[in-house]
Amino acid sequence: MYEHTTTIRVRYAETDQMDIVYYGNYAQYFEVGRAESIRSLGFTYKNMEEMGVKMPVVEMHAQFLRPAHYDDLITIKTQLRELPEKHQIEFHHEVYNERKKLLTVGRVVLFFIDIDTKKRIPMPAQFKSKLAPFFNH
Repeated sequence: MYEHTTTIRVRYAETDQMDIVYYGNYAQYFEVGRAESIRSLGFTYKNMEEMGVKMPVVEMHAQFLRPAHYDDLITIKTQLRELPEKHQIEFHHEVYNERKKLLTVGRVVLFFIDIDTKKRIPMPAQFKSKLAPFFNH
């Protein structure tokens, strides 16, 4: 399993009138978690695009357990529980507050798509080679 954590501070603009993070912002928090987890492996979405690959989100689920508030420092834990073998990759996310209380859990599925043909393709070999060591037991 591959796991990465990153922290961000909740901005005022991300909260609603109840001083709670608006639920739609969790898609962006999950995106930060995914982007930073990929970056920690030496890749970026830009690198993927340079290799001719796009990664659209095709599915997203979230369960909100506790609220996050303005100025909270939140930790986004991102996991890949399986090494992708086909055209999709599934990220699992957990969002924690500073007291290590679990706030939100989510799952996001993306496809690997060829930029030119718009068809699904397997994970790029260069990216897979970076992930494989985390799954070899």
